Amino acid sequence: MAPPLLSLQNIHLTLGGNLPLLDGAELAVAAGERICLVGRNGSGKSTLLKIAAGLLTASEGVRFLQPGATIRYLHQEPDFGDAPTVLAYVEAGLGPGDDPYRGRALLEQVGLTGDEAPARLSGGESRRAALVRALAPSPDLLLLDEPTNHLDLPAIEWLEAELASLRAGIVLISHDRRLLESVSRSIVWLDRGRTRRVDRGFANFEGWRDEILEQEERDQHKLGRQIAREEDWMRYGVTARRKRNVRRVAELAGLRQAKREHVRPTGGVRMAASEAEGSGKLVAVARGVSKSYPAPDGGTQSVVRDFSARIIRGDRVGIVGPNGAGKSTLLKLLTGVEQPDGGQVKLGTNLSAVTLDQTRDSLRPDATLSETLTGGAGDQVEVNGQKRHVIGYMKDFLFRPEQARTPVGVLSGGERGRLMLAVALARPSNLMILDEPTNDLDLETLDLLQEMLADYQGTVLLVSHDRDFLDRVVTSTVTAEGGGKWQEYAGGYSDMLVQRGSPGSVKAEARKRAAVADAPRAATPKKMSFKQQHELAQLPDAIAKLQADIARCQRVLTDANLYTRDRKKFDTTNAALAQAETELARSEERWLELEFLRGK
Repeated sequence: MAPPLLSLQNIHLTLGGNLPLLDGAELAVAAGERICLVGRNGSGKSTLLKIAAGLLTASEGVRFLQPGATIRYLHQEPDFGDAPTVLAYVEAGLGPGDDPYRGRALLEQVGLTGDEAPARLSGGESRRAALVRALAPSPDLLLLDEPTNHLDLPAIEWLEAELASLRAGIVLISHDRRLLESVSRSIVWLDRGRTRRVDRGFANFEGWRDEILEQEERDQHKLGRQIAREEDWMRYGVTARRKRNVRRVAELAGLRQAKREHVRPTGGVRMAASEAEGSGKLVAVARGVSKSYPAPDGGTQSVVRDFSARIIRGDRVGIVGPNGAGKSTLLKLLTGVEQPDGGQVKLGTNLSAVTLDQTRDSLRPDATLSETLTGGAGDQVEVNGQKRHVIGYMKDFLFRPEQARTPVGVLSGGERGRLMLAVALARPSNLMILDEPTNDLDLETLDLLQEMLADYQGTVLLVSHDRDFLDRVVTSTVTAEGGGKWQEYAGGYSDMLVQRGSPGSVKAEARKRAAVADAPRAATPKKMSFKQQHELAQLPDAIAKLQADIARCQRVLTDANLYTRDRKKFDTTNAALAQAETELARSEERWLELEFLRGK
């Protein structure tokens, strides 16, 4: 085995309080090694990486760096200092003997000229510039802390390819599973201040971690120690969640098959609604939607052009594309926040939406965690119509009881992300709008979010650059094709890539979808007749009556003893419920059709 270029031995560090953040942690990196450093938010990963980079001094322990070895460290938040341009910032990171042209070449690859003023860069541009500064010197050791934050999918795929071409030793912290699986050859797991290492790729991490936790649990039981309930949930509950995910993967496969049949109709098979209550069967219908904005050159830039889609209750729709393609604009159009320049979007009935804000600006930094969840009213949280104690609800999101009075402002980015999830999921909704929900979340919280979305009975609209998360969650993917064109593909991100990889089949499917979307318009008269106007006026009352009938039937069927006590009433009520649901779906379809006609 090659001698390490960098080694940390018996590292200890305490940052306030009595519990050490690092308690004997170790790390060794040899030339060409690919190590992913994993652990829960707040476990000390970034701190350990800063000690490795020489930016922070440990309370105890030894740091050794081979003489002459060069290190480059990527901060989570790049500091441009007083550099006048991006190129000057990159060149300031070069050392004697480094290729002076490599920085400019890498900048061109990531879509930057080098003449940009750092103060005017977007978050994604800042991250790309910082990556170029770290990569340009071709260092012996590369330490990367969340390199994919703020990057779009093309930039992430570029980074993946660039890292694969390097001969440097790499230590990588990331929540992007796909990147970790592609890059890593070894895993260092930081847990409760100590590190464990295994020389396997990240794809083996969860199984290896679960084996260790299960063995720990067995050992502690053998010693007669009792594990606190919150520790049992926060640590060993991970294993149970992973096992349940096997079932959820099968369920997602079923949903995707139904979505394929909806996107590519075969034999009239339609996606069945999973819930009678909640929104109407049709959540949103977009027909020929277009949106443009003023361009810097004085013209207009089309971000959405002639887009059509039907979103049905229970769909999980992922929206992907490069930064600036218009993902957030498309999301706002589909939810009625913005109006299109051309075409129409009609929203279904009884929609109750909740939005997960990626900036987390809605969180008050001076409010405590408990106040944020309860709204400052007592110690109870209402979830799905039931009161829960705030401490119990906090545990569901991996918070400790003693954090109840912690101000939101001192929480880490990942903890704020978990808090936003807790707030959003406590609100009654049947439509969840998630804009980059995975930012700053650790791998265990991502598992938790995936599980919660699998249990969610409503509709999900999701903007994300996390390829693995998209594959695990969504039933269809809407992707930017360039020039304002967007296309929907059945399945997750990987499914979309496969479908786009066969140009003939993709075009054929696009023609089918266009024909299906245009057929109702071609068959519909240009103007409403008096009869149609009367029908449209009557439909809201008819829909309300059907919803009341469905609610009444459901109340009757909640009687667990009804089947044995009165079989005839059970059968009659069940049949009435099925008929009312069918009539409701038909009425909602007709209402949307007539609303479109009225809007012409």
